[in-house]
Amino acid sequence: MGNTTTTTALNKKSWTSYIGEYGAFIALILLVVVISVISPEFRTAGNFLNLLRQATFNGLIAFGMTCVILSDGIDLSVGSTLALSAVICAKLIMSGVPAILAMIISLISGMFLGVVSGLLVTKGKLQPFIATLITMTAYRGLALILTDGKPISNIAKSIEDRGNQFAFKLIGKGNFCNVPIPAILLVFALIVFFFVLNKTTFGRKVYATGSNAKCAKLVGVNITKTKIIVYAISGFMAALTGLILISRLDSAQPTLGEGYELDAIAAVALGGTSMSGGRGKITGTIAGVLIIAVLNNGMNLLEVSTYYQDVIKAVVILVAVLSDRKR
Repeated sequence: MGNTTTTTALNKKSWTSYIGEYGAFIALILLVVVISVISPEFRTAGNFLNLLRQATFNGLIAFGMTCVILSDGIDLSVGSTLALSAVICAKLIMSGVPAILAMIISLISGMFLGVVSGLLVTKGKLQPFIATLITMTAYRGLALILTDGKPISNIAKSIEDRGNQFAFKLIGKGNFCNVPIPAILLVFALIVFFFVLNKTTFGRKVYATGSNAKCAKLVGVNITKTKIIVYAISGFMAALTGLILISRLDSAQPTLGEGYELDAIAAVALGGTSMSGGRGKITGTIAGVLIIAVLNNGMNLLEVSTYYQDVIKAVVILVAVLSDRKR
């Protein structure tokens, strides 16, 4: 009798662990199947490529956000960092700076903006929510100041006149074997983040910092340095997303990226990363990203009102966070 009870408990635990680890992928498969049955248009190759493009923007930001949340932080400034970095790139290009150099400066700017958030958290001793709320507001304001509240348009034409438009167009509009370059960048970033978080000393430091910062400090982990680096990574990924967006849109708007931080946090939560840090996987994050993308794409195809879409996504996030607390 005792052995039977023990075996049942172990089986229940293994199933719970299995669902906890692969729940996001199971939910993604079920969601794809349901929407495919309801909407034949969803199953088309063209729509899947479009879905991949949509997933790229949230995915790149969510990868950086995963690092921040694993370290027991949060970054509300990614949308504003995206906008300000994109505006800086566009302003430099329009003023005659070569496109590649402008893009590099934009990426460095994104990293710097992330470092500022990290310094406010570590040296300023501010709560991550408050620190990044401050930088979110400040960066958005700077983007509006630099553009006078107006979009910077016809960027590609300005580059074409100088004959160095290839890199700028490639990052947002290019294709390789009919696969969008942004989607290839997403896969490449996934591989890099998987390797860094699972196979490097820095990855172990990120997990240790989020799990128990005091214990991590006692064993020699530089908590301050680790947290600053994860915010710099988050800023870099936001800036990269900004470059892809302005390449596709041929326009840099000061309102670019509004609300992107919410989708990124939602994707991380859906992927099973603990919002209190120390536990989670980048593979879970990509599952969460695809769930958000499939939801958005499917609801658009089914002509669901955008107002209802926000409510549905909120319910999905709530369920994910509650299930995380239960685990």
